[in-house]
Amino acid sequence: MAEILVYVDHVDGAVRKPTLELLTLARRLGEPVAVALGNGAADTAAVLAEHGATRVLTAEAAEFADYLVVPKVDALQAAYDAVSPAAVLVPSSAENKEIAARLAVRVGSGIITDAVDLEAGDEGPVATQSAFAASFTTKSRVSQGTPVITVKPNSAPVEAAPAAGAVEALAVSFSEKATGTKVTSRTARESTGRPELTEAAIVVSGGRGVNGAENFAVIEALADSLGAAVGASRAAVDAGWYPHSNQVGQTGKSVSPQLYIAAGISGAIQHRAGMQTSKTIVAINKDAEAPIFDLVDYGVVGDLFDVVPVLTQEVQSRKG
Repeated sequence: MAEILVYVDHVDGAVRKPTLELLTLARRLGEPVAVALGNGAADTAAVLAEHGATRVLTAEAAEFADYLVVPKVDALQAAYDAVSPAAVLVPSSAENKEIAARLAVRVGSGIITDAVDLEAGDEGPVATQSAFAASFTTKSRVSQGTPVITVKPNSAPVEAAPAAGAVEALAVSFSEKATGTKVTSRTARESTGRPELTEAAIVVSGGRGVNGAENFAVIEALADSLGAAVGASRAAVDAGWYPHSNQVGQTGKSVSPQLYIAAGISGAIQHRAGMQTSKTIVAINKDAEAPIFDLVDYGVVGDLFDVVPVLTQEVQSRKG
């Protein structure tokens, strides 16, 4: 059976959920071979094996932390050369899409980004993507070289499928460009206790209709009652009401949760591009003609300051 290379997204050995989802998709295509890089790489093996990795290639070097993406591209190319995979799967994020693109250029292959599903095809993996604010669903395959595909979080279930997970050291020779851009400092992001925005199963976002930074407490209360992440539209972020790190949209983060609640968001194409692949979308807006209602599964025409607190209270009472 063909081997499928899976790039592992982890933090000091703690494997992030999108990687486990990729292993589910990889098993549809062949035998998953995981590539874990950086501090704690070897510690990922047990979890990866539990979710279907037949082999785990690991490399730990200071270059992965001290410099930007090129050392990781060098390592992923080394894994590619060692395995000769039928496809390379990478979790979608800003950094990971750069890694995937650089790898595709190096090996002369086509690339598909932000897939929301994968299936085996007669001529290679077929990727499903959502396009033009969810107006179209496309199915594509790479026609040249080994497919390199990035997949959005929440695109597949996490399924246990125990496999050997044999750990193998990956020999990596870093290129001259690997040390061209050095990381000079890092600042830890202050934890809110909420899920990571791009990985959350539920996201509650506020927009221009929130009308002030102090009013985002209403959005946060609903999110906390649901165990959700908090998002914001570009208008809210540009107004300084919420941090840019929480922006959902074309110039922010792309999310694909099971449930997306948009409160006071009109639904500009820029915002829709970042959340259109959400499984269920609920909008709350007092403008019945707001474009967001063209996209939603459920819509509430009303003032968010009337609707959201009642919804929060109802969720809390049902949980209680």
